Amino acid sequence: MKMKSKHIYLFAAGLLVIAASGCKKFLEQPVLGQYQSDNFFTSDANAVLAVNAAYAQLTFTDASSNAIWVLGDLASDDAIKGSSDGDQADFLNIQNFNINPSNSAVEAVWKRYYDGVFKCNVVTDGLATAQPGVSEATRNSVLGQAEFLRAYYYFNLTVAYGDIPLHLKVETPEELQSPAIPQVQIYAQIEKDCQAAAGVLPNTWSGADVGRATKGAALALLAKTYLFEKKWALAASTAAQVEALGVYSLLPVFADNFRAATKNNAEAVFSIQHTSGLSPFQGNNLNQWFAPRTLNGYGFYLPTQSLAANFEKSPGNVDDPRLDYTVGRAGHPYYDSAFDPSWTSTGYVSKKHTQPLSEIPLSIKGDGNLNYQAIRFAEVLLIESEALNESGNSAGALVPLNKVRKRARESYINDPTLAATTNGIVPAGLLPDITTTNQATLRDLIRVERRSELALEFHRFFDIIRYGADYATRALKDKPNFSYTTNQFFPIPESERQTNLKLGK
Repeated sequence: MKMKSKHIYLFAAGLLVIAASGCKKFLEQPVLGQYQSDNFFTSDANAVLAVNAAYAQLTFTDASSNAIWVLGDLASDDAIKGSSDGDQADFLNIQNFNINPSNSAVEAVWKRYYDGVFKCNVVTDGLATAQPGVSEATRNSVLGQAEFLRAYYYFNLTVAYGDIPLHLKVETPEELQSPAIPQVQIYAQIEKDCQAAAGVLPNTWSGADVGRATKGAALALLAKTYLFEKKWALAASTAAQVEALGVYSLLPVFADNFRAATKNNAEAVFSIQHTSGLSPFQGNNLNQWFAPRTLNGYGFYLPTQSLAANFEKSPGNVDDPRLDYTVGRAGHPYYDSAFDPSWTSTGYVSKKHTQPLSEIPLSIKGDGNLNYQAIRFAEVLLIESEALNESGNSAGALVPLNKVRKRARESYINDPTLAATTNGIVPAGLLPDITTTNQATLRDLIRVERRSELALEFHRFFDIIRYGADYATRALKDKPNFSYTTNQFFPIPESERQTNLKLGK
């Protein structure tokens, strides 16, 4: 990881754009240039500028440099690369587990997220003590945001790479020579940062600040961290704290989480913001990467038959509505275009990160304005359900689980386009409440539910791995090169090993 030493570089291109009731922005400023750390944190405005820059590495303004979708889903059973084999061949290598330390996706996620860590450390160093000109309220808010963001970056880094270096300040080149430490210590730091952030961040933001990290986001990430650590009781109680805030609720229509007009909503616990038509560019480039080629897309990221088969059907053969909200397929329109089977080798295309031509026409295909929903309230409920079941409270686990299922089936009531086909009645037997309290049976049902609810949101591979070797071997049986022992983590990039000699060869 190459980090600057004691200088802060903040550019307008590193500042997030926030959309809420129109195009509102964290900030629009010209290039700021170079500042010494001891003369930058001298005002509330500068402190906010610094934390704004720490959000930039989250965005999908360039889908190849933020390749978490490659690691999270192409390595899983939910999606394949698509396009031609020679186009982004390293992404195909991830899919097929022909992975070496110089793989471009492996390099990209590491570099991008450690750059995010560095920008967070600029903030935490600069505001470690009270600064003249920076109010205590702003200092606390900015520190809390930086701590949450650092936790988010480290969470993604450790679930992807396992044991990794931990950097908590802006370091000299000599200090950057540091070994990987056990994942348990990375998780401990994530817990610490989330707890600190939750203690100072507000429940909500308004106006141009919508999209910043909140108390609920910090608690939700903490709950997810506990889940991955198998700290079941803590995961359940922390997820319950998110719900107790009274800020979040499931949207009546599942698909409204993935529509530009309804993107900053009551279900969005933490969303990565994108807005079209801005300079510097702040659009969602996934829209072009995942769209069919005949619609000026690149044809990447094709959902699998295995994923489609995970969605339930009613006894009358009516599909879980989340299937057609999530994928395009034959016999169903792809937004405002007719579906063309030649678009895909699997029979499916992704819909969650793409938009209709009526919103983003062919001429600006790569400048989408969908947010990436990094943490949704539905996931918080599923975290609570899984953790309660694993801690022995299977009856309690049914409550949050069935809330998620109820919302899904009632899309046939609340979505006018579906209600028109069913006279506003849920098809008989579709997604009924689960009643079993057998822990093993319920465990399997929760995993199926999580896969359907969070499909194509870049989580699947990390779930497969945390479920253990037996589950992973079954899920990835069609990938002959997969070995749980070898492939549960991606390799630390070769460029990092060449720079940080304490990582070894």
